[in-house]
Amino acid sequence: VQLQASGGGLVQAGGSLRLSCAASGGTFSYYAIGWFRQAPGKEREFVATISRGGGTTYYGDSVKGRFTISRDNAKNTVYLQMNSLKPEDTVVYYCAAQRYGTNWSEGHMDYWGKGTLVTVSS
Repeated sequence: VQLQASGGGLVQAGGSLRLSCAASGGTFSYYAIGWFRQAPGKEREFVATISRGGGTTYYGDSVKGRFTISRDNAKNTVYLQMNSLKPEDTVVYYCAAQRYGTNWSEGHMDYWGKGTLVTVSS
């Protein structure tokens, strides 16, 4: 499966953005999808994941209560709604897919898309 993240851009602190992760080349509903982010020189950080059917979601502590992950299997797309953005949310965001399993940490994801940059100004 191929993944394409989009929706990044420049926003003021306190604002909102919605990222999209569009998939092609596979049966989308077979894949759990995760969002991760990485700042230059730092390790990749877990942001959120959503199960294949959309009924289970997990969030990283730094985004819990501010970000919401959702999916539309009919559109082969996962969304990440980001509210109350902070300057420290300024990083590149990546989406990833997992075909089998329920361990959705970075090392267990099978496919990765190119990232989209989010910049939050103070």
